[in-house]
Amino acid sequence: MIDNIEILPEEYFKKVEELKQDGFEMMVDLTAVDWFRKKDPRFELVVNFLSVSKNKRVCLSVKLNDDLTIPSIVSLYPSANFYEREAFDMFGINFENHPDLTRILMPDDWVGHPLRKDYGSGRIPVQFKNAPKVD
Repeated sequence: MIDNIEILPEEYFKKVEELKQDGFEMMVDLTAVDWFRKKDPRFELVVNFLSVSKNKRVCLSVKLNDDLTIPSIVSLYPSANFYEREAFDMFGINFENHPDLTRILMPDDWVGHPLRKDYGSGRIPVQFKNAPKVD
């Protein structure tokens, strides 16, 4: 059974501290959702925690403010490091007090955040050798 908890950005760090104290040993996953043209606010942070000793899971959902800034939880769960960097790189979410908030998948000079739904698809037309022409 998974407990789904929706919280505000200002409650996020304190709630994660509580989960850590309550015996949730692992931060299993951290990702973001872009609800472009579907919901307001547009971005949501989703973080999953696991307690092996209690056999319980908790999923935190945080609807982000327009500035897309939220505290980093790397100090509590070091495994969040690369997940937060990925969310920063792909969605543009800023994690305050992160030890090294730099791009992880895209080149450092890349402009934009590829997993945002309003980001261009970047299609390049390809014509294969000896392929039949399709109209």
